[in-house]
Amino acid sequence: MPQIRATPDEILRKIEQNDDTQPGGKLKIFFGYAAGVGKTYAMLEAAHAALEQGVDVVAGYIEPHTRPQTLRLLDGLETLHTLNIPYKGITLHEFDLDTAISRHPQLILVDELAHTNAEGCRHLKRYQDIEELLKAGIDVYTTVNVQHLESLNDIVASITGVVVRERIPDRVFDSADQVELVDIEPKELIARLTEGKIYRPEQAQKALGHFFSTENLVALREIALRRAADRVNQRAAALQPSSDNGYYTEEHILVCLSSSPSNAKIIRTAARMAAAFKGRFTALFVETSAFSEMGEEDLTRLRANLKLAQQMGATIETVYGDDIAFQISEYSRLSRVSKIVIGRSNTKSRLHLVKQPFSERLASLSPNLDIYIIPDQSTPPFSPARRKKKASVLNWADLLWSVLLLSAATAMGYAFQALGFSEANIITIYILGVLGTAVITSSRLYSTVSALISVLVFNFFFTYPEFTLKAYDKGYPVTFLIMFLAAFLTGSLAAKIKKQAKQSAQTAYRTKVLLDTNQLLQRARGPEEIATATASQLLRLLNRDIVLYTAEDGSLSKPAVFLCDTPQNEENVYQSDNEQAVAQWVFKNNKHAGASTNTLHGAHCLYLAIRGAEGVYGVVGIAMEKEGLDTFENNLVLSMLGECALALERWVLSKKKEEAAMQAQNEKLRANLLRSISHDLRTPLTSISGNAGVLLNNAQVLCEKKRTDLYQDIYDDSMWLINLVENLLSVTRIEDGTMHLNLETELVEEVVNEALRHLNRHSGEHHIRVEHQEEFLMARMDARLIIQVIINIVDNAVKYTPVGSEVVLTTKKSGSDALIEIADNGPGLPDEAKERVFDMFYTWNPGAADSRRGLGLGLALCKSIVSAHGGVITARDNPPHGTVFSFTLPLEEVKLHE
Repeated sequence: MPQIRATPDEILRKIEQNDDTQPGGKLKIFFGYAAGVGKTYAMLEAAHAALEQGVDVVAGYIEPHTRPQTLRLLDGLETLHTLNIPYKGITLHEFDLDTAISRHPQLILVDELAHTNAEGCRHLKRYQDIEELLKAGIDVYTTVNVQHLESLNDIVASITGVVVRERIPDRVFDSADQVELVDIEPKELIARLTEGKIYRPEQAQKALGHFFSTENLVALREIALRRAADRVNQRAAALQPSSDNGYYTEEHILVCLSSSPSNAKIIRTAARMAAAFKGRFTALFVETSAFSEMGEEDLTRLRANLKLAQQMGATIETVYGDDIAFQISEYSRLSRVSKIVIGRSNTKSRLHLVKQPFSERLASLSPNLDIYIIPDQSTPPFSPARRKKKASVLNWADLLWSVLLLSAATAMGYAFQALGFSEANIITIYILGVLGTAVITSSRLYSTVSALISVLVFNFFFTYPEFTLKAYDKGYPVTFLIMFLAAFLTGSLAAKIKKQAKQSAQTAYRTKVLLDTNQLLQRARGPEEIATATASQLLRLLNRDIVLYTAEDGSLSKPAVFLCDTPQNEENVYQSDNEQAVAQWVFKNNKHAGASTNTLHGAHCLYLAIRGAEGVYGVVGIAMEKEGLDTFENNLVLSMLGECALALERWVLSKKKEEAAMQAQNEKLRANLLRSISHDLRTPLTSISGNAGVLLNNAQVLCEKKRTDLYQDIYDDSMWLINLVENLLSVTRIEDGTMHLNLETELVEEVVNEALRHLNRHSGEHHIRVEHQEEFLMARMDARLIIQVIINIVDNAVKYTPVGSEVVLTTKKSGSDALIEIADNGPGLPDEAKERVFDMFYTWNPGAADSRRGLGLGLALCKSIVSAHGGVITARDNPPHGTVFSFTLPLEEVKLHE
């Protein structure tokens, strides 16, 4: 059976589920279809049940009702004080988030999930307060009605005629750990309303005539039941194993973004469709050349629609081009879109020209796709041609260029006339002048006026009768019309191409910034260079002030401000306590906040987390004194921050890898050391203890010679142990950098002679000879350590060569170094041993297995000492057999004074 592999969407869902299982609070929503069904009452009853079970329960905020039965349930529950905020002469009572987090109960009750907070609260919406409580590990009970769900807003409005302003994203509802449907019959709800158990009598009568009609309540109840059932199905599908042959789809829903008032309804419809088909959801915005001239009202509406699409879970994408239908079709083809959702409003064309409707053109370009057209007759007619009002002041430079080009065309026209060219050639010159005007000037107005004036000037100077605006030839009016249309069309096309070229250049520049960022981050070394490179590239991309915080030991560092043509005193604004508090909140909660968001929106900057798989590596603040980021800029910023997070992650992983490698090496060295010590110390210690025991028990019966031999063996073994400990201590001091060299100018001959006097007693069994090729060879060294090097090498030669072998010490000058060579004529070393003989704990012993082989520290110590002196130690063959160990020391010239 073939192996069933998980798709990227399934992997992403699993990651999100794993994130949900991380330590945090649990959310329970009491869900109803209208006010008065008993949500708050049910929540308070559940709170008392939890209190009886020993749970620490606190009432954080309960909407002040006039219902005695509900208010009585607050008795026995600890209630937090509200946050009092003055507003237009009245005092608003809001949920105090900071007090709740400081109190940190096990369970807190927060009524009205969809409530909009007053100005001055940390978050714009109450559901954001609840999300922060959950992140702090506090369980939350809350309430909400079906009309407050974002995706159902249009449906509810079409049923009740009331547009609900306070809404929550569907993800908050769907991600709740438990949803309890509080349901009663509509007739019973109306009876409660009539009895005054929900609203005051005057409010009740008004509600019965509008929202609380039987038809409305039945419809809302049905929607609430279906939405609760859909949530159950979604949770069951999420728990279904990936290997199960259950339902799966490759649907990809695309919705088109625009500034139309009806676009919000289209987005919600597409979101419901994506949820129903369990498919991907993408919102596409086609940026045309007219985008820069879009009016402020349309821009605001477009940003709102963009934010709504993000709330509904859409992936935002941007493409560029003036042929909107073609761009949508191409994106759909490349991205494997299966369904497209577009809108059709009641806007009618003013001119009934022969032009294929947008929906038909899109259908012809994408014949294999399902296209859903959502009509909207409730929205007033929308004109997409609203543009920014431009200043009426003329640009004198453009006006001068227009006059010069028109004058030049007229002069060339006289030249052509003098040369006998026809009027058609002169008309071409004027069209060329209009084309030049369109290319040089900044507005299409100049080319249009230039086209009109060119016709008049041509008539004035070059048609009979000359120097008048009269034209006797019957064909001239047609000629003038064609000339004007040709000039107008060429000028318009030139202006359009120039605008498109400017747009393409801007896009290319932004893309280049992104690519440069990637290259800079790859070359950066360390977190400081990575963060600085990212901030510099953001400054280059956005032309806005950038504030950068890096994470250090679980907290943010002091902000680094990167200014862009801003007065220096503005730096203090970005470093204020309020701005740093917003950055700290972003770092702690791993969410965006600040200007243009619903959280702490009073800040000067938009703060974005540099987030990676292992957490938040820093926070970037982007000044928002100007308008907000457009779609493409926002995507690029997020991409750059993602690249920065990846670079920081790579650096952290490399450091962890180095630490792990070093730790593994240390463990290996420790294991080798313990193994070697346990083996090699046992032999001398056994010999010492055995010889000492013999002397203690049999000293009287042993002859003098035998006692002397035993004493000598004990002495030799003790000296071997002492040398071993000295080598261990020396290696340790050199490796951890605690050994300090006492460098002085020494005579090499004296150092060698001193070393030979400290060789072990077995050196007498070999022929040791010294050759000094220089009479006075001086070197800068720590004599005590170099003596130890010579002793270790000579002792090795004595130990590993047969009795009677020759050991030759040679000292000579080699360039700017003093060279000391120790050669023996023993069996020598194989090539593989010569490569590793200076490694710590490496030993090579061809002798008997029970012979003392040492720890492999002597030559490793020699290499460390020589390297600390700036020299080089090597081992090579000594033909015809044997080994030569040589090392260098910095030569010191001796200056003789007469």
